[in-house]
Amino acid sequence: MSAAPATTFEGQIALVTGASRGIGAATAKALAAAGAHVVLTGRDTKALETVEEAIFEAGGSATIAPVDLVEPDGIARLATAVSQRWGKLDILVINAAILPELTSVADIDQRVFNKALTTNVLASQALIANFDPLLRKSPDARVIGMTTTVAGAPRAFWGAYGATKAALEVLLDCYAQETEKTSKIRVAIVNPGATRTAMRARAYPGEDPATVKTPETVAERMVELLTEPFPSGHREFLNQAK
Repeated sequence: MSAAPATTFEGQIALVTGASRGIGAATAKALAAAGAHVVLTGRDTKALETVEEAIFEAGGSATIAPVDLVEPDGIARLATAVSQRWGKLDILVINAAILPELTSVADIDQRVFNKALTTNVLASQALIANFDPLLRKSPDARVIGMTTTVAGAPRAFWGAYGATKAALEVLLDCYAQETEKTSKIRVAIVNPGATRTAMRARAYPGEDPATVKTPETVAERMVELLTEPFPSGHREFLNQAK
């Protein structure tokens, strides 16, 4: 895979959730390097500012938009701000997610599970609902939702996280079908596979990080995918090169 030219997404607005670190930060930087103006969302303002600074230093453009996706009306306010400033949205990357404690279904902490459901499912639906009007104003709107292997291949002790991601996949599949013939919106579901992130380190504390691919590898393919004429409802598994 080769880097996209700096003008590939010129004039396009991209919004990446969970952009403060990991795959989200890497994807935001890659999109900016390819010419998009990237709206960086996340809860950690300082971390977002670090990503924004890196984008500026590399010659790209970005705007930070600190928001807690579980905060009532937070997403609606974000959509209003994007609408007032740019009037459209070309790329939406739904990346932010919470990994609940790995435990048996019988022992799931409902409070923690509820937070994961709110972040991974309800907030994702709210993003789609609030940004759908802006996506419809783009001549080539694309939505990418990040998923996980355990959404389609359930594994013991991964029930809470897998259930939230399975629900997200259903929402995205339905949205793809609902918009396919009535808009230019295209939807893709991407499973990044084993990637060197803080979430992965929590789930696999004994794993050598050097044995799995970097977030930058995922981001490179994400940008490449966004330049392709993929059909809405496209699914992709990236468990390849490190």
